[in-house]
Amino acid sequence: MAIKMLSVEEILTLLDKNQRAIVELLAELTPTQLRMPANDGGWSAVEVLAHLRSCADVWGNCITTILAEDRPTIRAVNPTRWIKGTDYPELAFQPSFHAFTVQRTELLTLLRSLTAEDWLRGATVTGAGRPLERTVQFYAQWLGKHERSHLKQFKKLKRELMK
Repeated sequence: MAIKMLSVEEILTLLDKNQRAIVELLAELTPTQLRMPANDGGWSAVEVLAHLRSCADVWGNCITTILAEDRPTIRAVNPTRWIKGTDYPELAFQPSFHAFTVQRTELLTLLRSLTAEDWLRGATVTGAGRPLERTVQFYAQWLGKHERSHLKQFKKLKRELMK
């Protein structure tokens, strides 16, 4: 099944909007509330952010590798495994979100500097089944769409915590 690719401008807008949405959704919550798990036992806001940071690390690294090398072969890394080597889940929300914001600003600056050809640069990704061909555009879109799905978690958490 082919993935419908967004335009470069749509991807850039999505990545920027996601970061801003997190601020808007969680601005009223206290540090204690940000650590509280969802009523159904799901992740807290801190844990969701830790996951988003892990995904940004992994997929952002793929983007920089593709741009630095000519048609690299990249071994797939699962963000769920990656996070185990970080302290993201233990960090307070605000410093973690600050690091996320700095990383996002750097990624957007990089992506905005790319030519149309750069967006189409690719890599072969191994280690997760059959080898896959992925581009800068694919990874940037994947990151943005994945984050959007987690914004729903933030909204649900806020509703529960503001009752």
